[in-house]
Amino acid sequence: MTEAQKTLWANIQDFELDDIASDFTFTDRLARENGWSLEFALRTVFEYKKFIFLICIADHPLTPSDQVDQVWHLHLIYTESYWIDFCKNTLNRDIHHGPTKGGQAEKDKYHNWYEETKKLYHQVFQEQPPQDIWPSSRVRFGELRFTRINRHRNWVIPKLRLRKR
Repeated sequence: MTEAQKTLWANIQDFELDDIASDFTFTDRLARENGWSLEFALRTVFEYKKFIFLICIADHPLTPSDQVDQVWHLHLIYTESYWIDFCKNTLNRDIHHGPTKGGQAEKDKYHNWYEETKKLYHQVFQEQPPQDIWPSSRVRFGELRFTRINRHRNWVIPKLRLRKR
């Protein structure tokens, strides 16, 4: 990393998404809304910070894992934190989030960008991205049928995985 990149990475790491004066922090909400443990939510926030750093230094488009994307989506609705505190004052640039337009060409594009993201991650951080947060492309793009539900009113029972013979 260059000295400027080291400074940027340090600033991103130091950026606090949780308001410690809040009874229900960003990470609490992230964990609750995704059915994650607090420990997993904290790990995913750190991976989000790594992803944002990679966006800042890459010369090509990148795509997050779904888990990292959930952090990004939540951060986007904390508008002052995201646009002013993070983008303007920490990153010194705006980072926009663009959804897919659908179709096979878009699937291929995002699949490629995801693979390039994981390669850059390995080059920059000198380690493989954690599999539970950065799964294979097959998993990342194979599990896209989500429905938002109220787990207070509904039971969620995972489907059994049947083995093929």
